[in-house]
Amino acid sequence: MHLAIPFIDLEITFQPLTFTLKKALLMRLIIALFLPCLIFFTIGRPIAGVICLILQLTLIGWTPATIWAAYALIQHKTDKNVGQILRQLEA
Repeated sequence: MHLAIPFIDLEITFQPLTFTLKKALLMRLIIALFLPCLIFFTIGRPIAGVICLILQLTLIGWTPATIWAAYALIQHKTDKNVGQILRQLEA
């Protein structure tokens, strides 16, 4: 979007903001709410995914499985960010 103010030599340009990373994280957190075991398979922890599946098969175990999946997802994202920063520092 472009905005020009008359009688003043000033131009303001608005750039659309993209939140692709935040949208992806939000979508994965929603998946963690409904299908907690799927999160573990997507982050490369299949054994934890099977344990989480067994846990979520019970109605009582669904809440701990959801909390565990959300925590694991946030930890996975943090580990990726730390690894990326360390690679940048080494270079």
